[in-house]
Amino acid sequence: MSNTDSELLKARTPGAHRAQKGEHIFNFSKINQILGGPEYSPVFGGCVEGDRMIVALMTAPAGKVSEPHSHPNEQWIYVLEGEMELIVDGITHTASQGELIYIPANTIHCGSTPNGKDAVFFTVKDASHSLHGIKVK
Repeated sequence: MSNTDSELLKARTPGAHRAQKGEHIFNFSKINQILGGPEYSPVFGGCVEGDRMIVALMTAPAGKVSEPHSHPNEQWIYVLEGEMELIVDGITHTASQGELIYIPANTIHCGSTPNGKDAVFFTVKDASHSLHGIKVK
């Protein structure tokens, strides 16, 4: 694909914002709010994609659970507010504010908010795939 100034690069993730030439500052509260995994997860927030990385600021709603899923790209999740309970490759982990979670590529995982409050997290994935994963059947 040629990259001319008049040609906009498209995001891999439906609804996400794709960084364009000359764009360097992004406000998560002003970009599109999308579901983090429409088929399996209730998390929502803003998502920005670059050439090699995808970043998102997401909210995991209290009392909601994501279904088991995986994705071909690895993921980092940094908990900014609240607490998250994750099952990663069959093992349960609890992460609180200030803790970082690593999800290897192609690893089945799911999550919830165990204390009845929303959790807010910043997530980063490599751009070999979209932000969205694949629901386990």
